[in-house]
Amino acid sequence: MNSANSAAVVVGVDGSEPSLRAVRLAAAEATRRRRPLRVVHGFIWPLLHVPVSPAPDAPPGGGLRHQAEELVAAAVREAEATAPGLAVSGEIIDGEAAAVLVGESPAAALIVLGDRGLGGFASLVVGSVAVQVAAYADCPVLVARGAERPDEPVLVGMDGSAASTLAAEFAAETAVARGVPLVAVHAYRHPASTGPGDMQPLVYDEARLHDTEDEVLAGSLTGLTERHPELRLIRRAVHGRAGAVLAEASGSAQLVVVGGQGRGEVSGLLLGSVSQSVLHHAQCPVVVVRASR
Repeated sequence: MNSANSAAVVVGVDGSEPSLRAVRLAAAEATRRRRPLRVVHGFIWPLLHVPVSPAPDAPPGGGLRHQAEELVAAAVREAEATAPGLAVSGEIIDGEAAAVLVGESPAAALIVLGDRGLGGFASLVVGSVAVQVAAYADCPVLVARGAERPDEPVLVGMDGSAASTLAAEFAAETAVARGVPLVAVHAYRHPASTGPGDMQPLVYDEARLHDTEDEVLAGSLTGLTERHPELRLIRRAVHGRAGAVLAEASGSAQLVVVGGQGRGEVSGLLLGSVSQSVLHHAQCPVVVVRASR
């Protein structure tokens, strides 16, 4: 995560209701983190060689670029109303939305966007822009989805990978800033559960397995409370598939944080199966933290 004090929280907007929800979430997060907020709209039409200025005989205020200016201005007003006193700026950048936001990410503290935008396919639970930005951005990505539960804890998925360690740091900072506990969840499977039917041996000691996995979780969190003395940390080792466990647990969380790629996942994938599952099925907003920074 970019640690420079000047790094802004960046929110992508397209005029849809999910993007306005993202603006409100981003404004609140920027305020907590004492960062400026930058509202960005990816303006694709020039790339498609579509005229963006009003026709000569059109009434004043016409044209695609003017519409883009209006939606950015509306998003800036929404942010200022959500967080009075917050430094907010807006910009239109020529380019496809995902590419524009990924381009913003090296200098950003956080990218925020809605789970779906204008023109998204109804059959998709999470839009392609959100998935692409989460996979390629060089900073944490917050996707606004599900219900908002400000009194519930922050949830982080842990599996011992470098990505989950970074996710835990981000989640700890966020939990402290929001004044709520952090629940660290480690999902585990029985060593023999390798097939689609999750076949298990006839005899095994579930209590011993749970204790062993809880020790693994405790080890992956070493030093977290020392680095964040105000943090209230709760550990939970849960038997089950990680994506399903985290999606279910998100029903009693205000935010779920996951690493971009976990232990044992195919190294060529930019976004692991667990993080994709959580993006699609979580019942609250999701942050994806990749290990590239």
